[in-house]
Amino acid sequence: MRGSTGKTNRDESRRRQAQERKARRAQRAAERRRGPIGYTMPHRRLRFVSFLIVIVLTVFGVRLGQVQLVYGSELRAKAQAMRTKTMPLKAERGQITDRNGDAVAKSVTRYKIFADQELIAEWSQTTTSGEKQGGPAYAAELLAPVLNLDEGELSAILTKSEDSEKYNKYLTIATDIPPETWDAVRALKISGIFPESTSKRIYPAGDTAKSIIGALGTDAGLSGLEYSQNSLLTGADGSMTYEQSRNGHILPSAPVTETPARSGLNIVSTLDMDIQWHTENAMDEQLKKTGAKGGYIIVQDVKTCSILAIADRSTSGDESTQITGRLGSVQDIFEPGSTAKVITMAAALETGVATPVTQFKVPYTYTTSNGETFRDAHEHPTHNRTLTGILADSSNTGTVQIAELIPRQVRYDYLSKFGFGEHTGIELGGESRGILAQPEDWDGRQQYGVMFGQGMAGNALQSTNVFSTIANGGQQCSPHLVAGTQDSDGNFTPSEKEETTQIVSKKTADSVLKMMESVVVEGSGKAGGVSGYRVAGKTGTAQAADETGELNSIVASFIGVAPVDDPQIVVSVILRDPKSSIFGGDVAAPLFSDVMAYSLQKTEVEPTGSDPDLFPIDW
Repeated sequence: MRGSTGKTNRDESRRRQAQERKARRAQRAAERRRGPIGYTMPHRRLRFVSFLIVIVLTVFGVRLGQVQLVYGSELRAKAQAMRTKTMPLKAERGQITDRNGDAVAKSVTRYKIFADQELIAEWSQTTTSGEKQGGPAYAAELLAPVLNLDEGELSAILTKSEDSEKYNKYLTIATDIPPETWDAVRALKISGIFPESTSKRIYPAGDTAKSIIGALGTDAGLSGLEYSQNSLLTGADGSMTYEQSRNGHILPSAPVTETPARSGLNIVSTLDMDIQWHTENAMDEQLKKTGAKGGYIIVQDVKTCSILAIADRSTSGDESTQITGRLGSVQDIFEPGSTAKVITMAAALETGVATPVTQFKVPYTYTTSNGETFRDAHEHPTHNRTLTGILADSSNTGTVQIAELIPRQVRYDYLSKFGFGEHTGIELGGESRGILAQPEDWDGRQQYGVMFGQGMAGNALQSTNVFSTIANGGQQCSPHLVAGTQDSDGNFTPSEKEETTQIVSKKTADSVLKMMESVVVEGSGKAGGVSGYRVAGKTGTAQAADETGELNSIVASFIGVAPVDDPQIVVSVILRDPKSSIFGGDVAAPLFSDVMAYSLQKTEVEPTGSDPDLFPIDW
């Protein structure tokens, strides 16, 4: 019985212990499930949340690695590109100078100033009184007196319009600003105000030689030397690359890369601006005196064929003179008239069909073997004239008799050799080659008319170069306006010059020059004389096409050389439709005398040291 009771007690004790262990396990499980702030969370939910956290962190880690390792270089490059700005460095256009090195066309730096409305709206600065001010109104208050703008209007421009959804990030507020003004603007330190460097072409000589120098467009020359020499005057643009902050300031720690601009070459012209100025003013005065519609004067150096001056003039509706919009001296063509008789005389002497003293009977009218009748300008009885006398009187009938001694093809050959029908090669755009028909196309009258400058056409420079060739001992060179180029270091490179061509012998050229002296001393060109110098020249009167294309216009001319004993300068004067007289000896020769006298003095040509030794003009 006692044994049975003991056994029962032991069993009971084991059950209680088992129950206590079970209770303690339940308590520990409950404590594990209890949340951090006192509430309980199911075990599965806890594991799910933990899993999600791990997934999110893993995604972020992968993405971060992808950004840094895979796209890092690309994103850095994009960020740098957003900060980086490349500013063009405009190449400075070369100057154009006269023969003495004085600039007649040059470029100066100017600025265009623009504003960013958003940056200005955010901008502020502390004044000297310690007050903080900023925004469009204060910016306008500072900028207006510097830029000479109305403060109220400028403030309105810098302020974003209420009707606009976005700020204007590039708003031009001033143009053509000189460097010293931009320096004053920059000193104000207004965020959102930026410059853009530009170049402005200026012409220190004003309107003098304006037609020759030309004009400059947005990107290239439009006329004159600005056009023909554009490739030499234009340099190569450079650039500057830098990084900037949001408010537009250059980041000092960032690298700056600069490709310097290469300036264009300076063009050294052959123009003498003193002679050019005098020539243009003399032309203006003569146009007023004679009532001519316009005209050209060319001054050329005999030895080098350099052009010292070209005056191009026309008249406006109120008869006041003005610069032509084009270069009529090389673009307009007209019958050269009697100035072409110089070529006939050279051909006659060179071919041996006549000498300066060959005798001719010269009537007022003369009929050729093919029935063509020619007349002189003034009625006169039959004269006994030498070849020199025919030139001195500018006789058409005498010239036709000489032409009959020269074969048709030879007539054409000499007109062509002296430059008619061909470009002179002058460095100016739009030069006309003139009109010289083939000899087989000449009609019965034209075959004679061309020998005194009718039935053909040329420009003023072609006629001028004929006389330059005679004055240069029969050697022809190409007229030119460009002496050479000069780089930024001052190194001068002369222009390539074509070799001279011997058109007629020196003996022939000297004889023709001597015959031309008789024109000034005893003939139709007496008004072309220059005190202290021996002068040779030739008058001319011819027809030219008017606005309708009909030959209703008159050209009066005088072309001459001085000094005869040592030729240095050729001057040609051509007037269109003079009203006071149509004859070159009356209206062109006096103007020639004025320009030639000044040119000889300016170039320091010594006065003539010998007396004329003329051929006889009659017999």
